[in-house]
Amino acid sequence: MTETKIYGHRGCMGTLPENTLLGFRQAIELGADGIEIDVHMTKDGEIVVIHDEILDRTTNGTGYVKDHSLKEIKQFSAGMNYAHFPNYEEAWNLERIPALQEVLELLAPYKIELNIELKTCHFRYEHLEEKVLSLVKEYGDGRKVVYSSFHLPSILRIKQIDQNAEIAWLLDQQISHPKDYLQSLELEALHLSRGTFFSDVFSYKDLLEKTRIWTVNDIDGLKQLLDLGVNTIITDFPEKALFYKSERKTFA
Repeated sequence: MTETKIYGHRGCMGTLPENTLLGFRQAIELGADGIEIDVHMTKDGEIVVIHDEILDRTTNGTGYVKDHSLKEIKQFSAGMNYAHFPNYEEAWNLERIPALQEVLELLAPYKIELNIELKTCHFRYEHLEEKVLSLVKEYGDGRKVVYSSFHLPSILRIKQIDQNAEIAWLLDQQISHPKDYLQSLELEALHLSRGTFFSDVFSYKDLLEKTRIWTVNDIDGLKQLLDLGVNTIITDFPEKALFYKSERKTFA
């Protein structure tokens, strides 16, 4: 059975500002096997790492990412809105929305894997797929990168541009005959929500090495998935998941 990997969801979003270099550094230091990030495109065609289409929830800016230039976006704090977190520090206020290039440069010295989610369900960002692939080729340092999206055409475009790219379909609902989708769409994996997977574990019993499960934060869920041997657990609390993973090694 393949050892389950632990990916930090948007870095360490359970304890630190999400999708920030601060959170990514912490995931690296904890020893996470990978990080999951989200990308959008700015008004001037730059690829930036942020979850929402709008700035309001995670920054002190307002409006759509697509309506701001990278320079404008860099004026906003990506840490200020997390003052309610128990371990908040004023230094967080200096965090900015990172460009994808910055994230790739941060990861360069490390073996950590990267899951890039293309946030293309609401807006059709022209040439986003090409730009993301180009940045990864230039700054990715040959690391394992998985491109995922709820919007199937986006990852199929990725595959059309680069046949060697590894793509995964994000799902929050059941599909019939998942193995058929994996093979016919040339998917590297299925990225299933916790609820989707646990509501029908039987359908995926022969595909555990091809499944990554998100977002799993509870002890029972973490332990069950580690015991089952799914490919990857994506969690807001990588330190917790890594602890239970090491615990199983110790007592194996």
